[in-house]
Amino acid sequence: MPKLHIGFVSTRLAGTDGVTLETWKWVRVLEHWGHECFYFAGEIEAPQDRSWVVPEAHFQHPDIQRIQQDLFDDLRRDATTSRRIEQIKNHLKEQIHRFVKAYDIQVLIAENALSLPMNVPLGLALTEYVAETGIVTVGHHHDFYWERNRFLVNAAADYLQAAFPPALPSLRHVVISTLAQRHLAWHTGITSMVIPNVMDFEHPPREDDGYAADLRRELDIPEDAFFILQPTRIVPRKRIERAIELVRRLELPAVLVISHAAGDEGWEYQHYLEEFAQLLKVPVRFAADRINRHRGQDAQGRKIYSLADVYHQADLVTYPSDIEGFGNAFLEAIYYKRPIVCNMYAIFRLDIQPKGFRVLTFDEYINDRVVEEAREVLLDPEKRRLMVEHNYQLGLRHFSMSTLERHLAVLVNMCMC
Repeated sequence: MPKLHIGFVSTRLAGTDGVTLETWKWVRVLEHWGHECFYFAGEIEAPQDRSWVVPEAHFQHPDIQRIQQDLFDDLRRDATTSRRIEQIKNHLKEQIHRFVKAYDIQVLIAENALSLPMNVPLGLALTEYVAETGIVTVGHHHDFYWERNRFLVNAAADYLQAAFPPALPSLRHVVISTLAQRHLAWHTGITSMVIPNVMDFEHPPREDDGYAADLRRELDIPEDAFFILQPTRIVPRKRIERAIELVRRLELPAVLVISHAAGDEGWEYQHYLEEFAQLLKVPVRFAADRINRHRGQDAQGRKIYSLADVYHQADLVTYPSDIEGFGNAFLEAIYYKRPIVCNMYAIFRLDIQPKGFRVLTFDEYINDRVVEEAREVLLDPEKRRLMVEHNYQLGLRHFSMSTLERHLAVLVNMCMC
């Protein structure tokens, strides 16, 4: 296999969101094979000599946010928005051209940039560049606009049809679930390859080294309270209010810790959760400012804990989402051997549940059965151990790095044909 220069393009390649974490897993496999990887985004946590940072590529850039607000609020857009989109698109296309030339890129991998319209000018720029150059490109699609209510009413139908995703001869499409594969074909007629999200089950997590021994104290969790972890961003489709209800109905001393921040969908939902938790008298810790992909210190000199540290401390993981592209947090909980309370979202039913995982499930609402099962798991260490060990072996069989390697080998060969 020839060694390639591969360029990853996204709005952001930083932090602990699912797109970023899966990107680094692809990079790890590709670099192990001798390929060199480079990065184009509005924010990048990677070596500077391999990174091409363009502020307008970030979905939080002020100009992009103004564009998004006009495109996805009603059925009509202002002419100034169209002109501004064209200007930023041309600027981003020129930057992509310079990025490809500077690093002699042979293959581009678009990480959600051609599926979820978080940055419409970026998707258009990338589409035009690929159409004009014929460069071999992989669209790694984690989410689609038709899966998000906030994108359904829009004044961007022409842009969505053109670039989210585009149908181009040199573009290969990868989705992360069989349901997404079906929906992509239904909506666009585009065929795709399924590569599920994975974890490194071949290498179990390192034992707790004591770094996070003070985490409970830092988050003000009493010693006699259970640590319930909600390891997701704070967006409405995660339905975190269900986790708050579960903690209330357990009737055990417990604290709910939410590990990620709000962000691209605003702060209203977090305010709602704060009020809901106060109403139910459930202690909730919003801990995104203390948790990141790697350990470190913040500007005040406080310890930053990794996701691994947080999972090591958790007694139970809640995953009550209505919609998920796949379920990164589900796999993380399996990897770190933690029991899970999970809503039966569509992809869980189709791609995960049939594998035989032992999780505490509910369908749409918290019921007495799942509350009682969660209480039993928290109070019975042996039952908890048997459950998580069984799940780990299934993760190793179906969602390991070797699974990713097999799929990527096929994909890279397809790109070279």
